[in-house]
Amino acid sequence: MKPPKELRVSKDRSVMTVLFPDLGPVQLSAEMLRVLSPSAEVQGHSPEQRITVPGKRHVTIARAEPVGNYAVRLVFSDAHQSGIFTWVYLHELATQKDARWQGYLDELEEKGLSRDI
Repeated sequence: MKPPKELRVSKDRSVMTVLFPDLGPVQLSAEMLRVLSPSAEVQGHSPEQRITVPGKRHVTIARAEPVGNYAVRLVFSDAHQSGIFTWVYLHELATQKDARWQGYLDELEEKGLSRDI
């Protein structure tokens, strides 16, 4: 997987734009990145352990830190920082953005949870 040509966080820190060589620019919200974080805290160690994270509508990206040549660590305004977003995972999120987001919204509804606190 080739790295993105560009990662850019918006001035208000609510969106990260990702530009891969094979895709046009894709905007991923901080909320989406936070609730779909690849961290064990969110994903668990198996699909059964995955957590649906509510209440992150207003989370922002505090920092983006490079991890070698293969990933970026995002530090969020709620202090979550354990997810390392590999280029492969970011590409998946970019190409499956709508389906992943709708899946998250469906999970919230099924569990009686909200995007707001």
